[in-house]
Amino acid sequence: MSFHPAWFRLGSIEFSFGVFRTVPRFDRYLLSQLLAVFGFFSLLIVSVYWINRAVGLFDQMIGDGQSALVFLQFSLLTLPNIIRLVLPISAFAAAVYVANRLTGESELVVMQATGFSSFRLARPVLFFGVIVMAMLSVLSHVIVPISRTELNDRSAELSSNATARFLREGQFMHPLAGVTLYIREITQTGELRDIFVSDDRVAGQTTTYTARRALLVRGDTVPKLLMFDGMTQNLTQGTRRIAVTRFADVTYELAGLLDRTGRIGRGVQEVSTWELLWPSEALVTETQSSRAVLLQEGHTRFSQPLLAIAAALIGFGSLLLGAFSRFGLWRQIGVSIFLLIVVQLINTQATGLALRSDLAWPSVYLAPTTGIAIGIGLLWLSQRPRRVGRTDAGTMPA
Repeated sequence: MSFHPAWFRLGSIEFSFGVFRTVPRFDRYLLSQLLAVFGFFSLLIVSVYWINRAVGLFDQMIGDGQSALVFLQFSLLTLPNIIRLVLPISAFAAAVYVANRLTGESELVVMQATGFSSFRLARPVLFFGVIVMAMLSVLSHVIVPISRTELNDRSAELSSNATARFLREGQFMHPLAGVTLYIREITQTGELRDIFVSDDRVAGQTTTYTARRALLVRGDTVPKLLMFDGMTQNLTQGTRRIAVTRFADVTYELAGLLDRTGRIGRGVQEVSTWELLWPSEALVTETQSSRAVLLQEGHTRFSQPLLAIAAALIGFGSLLLGAFSRFGLWRQIGVSIFLLIVVQLINTQATGLALRSDLAWPSVYLAPTTGIAIGIGLLWLSQRPRRVGRTDAGTMPA
């Protein structure tokens, strides 16, 4: 048996028994329709979702005194995760829309009349699902972790800058209840001159710091004031006694200025897939998460892309259940939406189970497996012979 080389064309490619063959014209036609509608729905849903998120982000950025460029950077860094969540929904919507339109125009009816089975009709839909799955895989394994790392780095950098901007010269500030801060002058180099700090957080005791100079430095978790050439006064309210201590330098934590100015470790979404699948104790400590959470995140990056195939098959297979009708296929569309909700409920419950135990990570594959099985079942049901009603089977009256 001779081996036929792979032929590449500017269209879809079918793989069968190790041989690449050009896809038939119908497959190319249906696949092009699915991809075009998929692109439209993806752009539409991502835009709506992004605008909803961007409004809150814009208010926060402008309130913190950030520029429009910073807002644009943060918006772009949040897009990969939004796209990852939207693509399976867009794949489902594209499959339903294209199947409904082709049925309404009798194109699928003609293809079925020529001998195409439901599984043969669904072959380009399967190709389409694989393409979307590949997109989701790249997003889940590469783009989203990189964007989350960059986003968190930028957030930490802006938090540090926001700490410096919070300090104002010539006015009393209250970074935390019970703490009063006053700075006479802030030089161009960032040095604080003639600083006053009053701390009443300890019941029955007031501590007052005065210093000629001070510097704002970044600590491990909170910003700190490093004061030079000053004095500490501790006043005990009960005895009305005061203790005075002079110092050359002292450090004071501004715990209420910001919750955190630096990054302690990576988040779960920033970790590479390889590390998540075999989590070490060091990784558990760094991310402050359990092994169950890490394993769930790692395997979800493989299971979620499979939902694109399940969504496409469910959307297309449901609409093949109904015959041509002038009133449309709204009943079949409702069934497809219901089945997709069922798959999503299974996915939610399986995710919760995987988060509770590090031995339950296989449960994250339950939803895509169930969805693909439902899609195959719908295709099988759609090609079974339908019963003919009495009105259709009866003879025409004389």
